[in-house]
Amino acid sequence: QVQLVESGGDSVQAGSSLRLSCAVSGRIYSSHFLGWFRQAPGKEREFVAGIRMSGNKYYSDSVKGRFTISRDSTPKTLWLQMNSLKPEDTADYYCAVARRGYSRDSKDFDVWGQGTQVTVSS
Repeated sequence: QVQLVESGGDSVQAGSSLRLSCAVSGRIYSSHFLGWFRQAPGKEREFVAGIRMSGNKYYSDSVKGRFTISRDSTPKTLWLQMNSLKPEDTADYYCAVARRGYSRDSKDFDVWGQGTQVTVSS
């Protein structure tokens, strides 16, 4: 029932900023956990950032201090502000929902967007 659509990916130079958005349709419950993951070619999908409906935020060590996750209730939107981008940030970025609550494991997320590509050049 929940559907997610990411947008905002682009090809940029190192040090640049990008703002990714995830449009959410369907019902989101207070117990749900919303997150961003990324997957580079040949690599496993990894947790980037997440947010509880209460507003608590969580980040991977690799992006802490550079990325900011946020949400809007109306319309339902999940955001990822990415600053000081590095070449190692290059990946397909996905938003996702874990119905069972907080997790950093992609296996616990039930609904996924289609992904948006971010490329960071030196």
